[in-house]
Amino acid sequence: MKKFLLDLEVKSKAWLNPAYALLVLTSPDRLPPILPGQFVEVRVDGSPATFLRRPISVHQVDYEKNELWLLVQVVGDGSRRLAELEAGDVLNVILPLGNGFSLPPRKDARVLLVGGGCGIAPLLYLGAYLRQQGYARCDFLLGARTAADLLQLDEYRRYGQVFTTTEDGSHGERGFVTHHPVMHEGGIDMIYACGPTPMMKAVARLAHEAGIACEVSLENTMACGLGACLCCVTDTTEGHVCVCTEGPVFNINILKWQI
Repeated sequence: MKKFLLDLEVKSKAWLNPAYALLVLTSPDRLPPILPGQFVEVRVDGSPATFLRRPISVHQVDYEKNELWLLVQVVGDGSRRLAELEAGDVLNVILPLGNGFSLPPRKDARVLLVGGGCGIAPLLYLGAYLRQQGYARCDFLLGARTAADLLQLDEYRRYGQVFTTTEDGSHGERGFVTHHPVMHEGGIDMIYACGPTPMMKAVARLAHEAGIACEVSLENTMACGLGACLCCVTDTTEGHVCVCTEGPVFNINILKWQI
């Protein structure tokens, strides 16, 4: 897909909790086509400690409103600078980057989208896209440490049933996403997952054992997004590849997690 270097205007910024901010971006021109699972590279201005662009998953795209949503987790000076942007500020963005999720083979397939931490971000747009494409059985399984860390549940409910887990039991099932009964009840045709690597490996193992097709979105460090810096290389059954260009979405059968 063609890549664009754009100056996008911050339409709104909202703090979802002390660690996460939602940026809604817009443009005077129509946003280019973006697929679920693709990401953007943003330039961080005003941060002496941030020299390279930062990769951020596409959280949502609303073509009717010409909006691009980015979910920013504050973990350092660069992400803090991004979260401090306000309406009217401009963010320089390269998009769309990487390869997105594939579609289930059948319209009547039951699909489960599993996310943890900031890994929930690409699943909102994926859920919206699947519903737009006519897939009716789209459920979400979202995990977090506490209820306060579960974000935008009402947005996810617009596109499917939402199941939750929290490590302290304050919302949904107590434990990790792999402990939730929906992961073990059968009848699931496709699983998509994004989140911490141990979580994705655990989900991939369950999917592999159950014979369920599964794709995961890796969150390797991607400094350039174009395959030039080699920061994000991962080992696969097809050799060492750059996650930013060959992924970030991979079928678990290509990864060496099950070997």
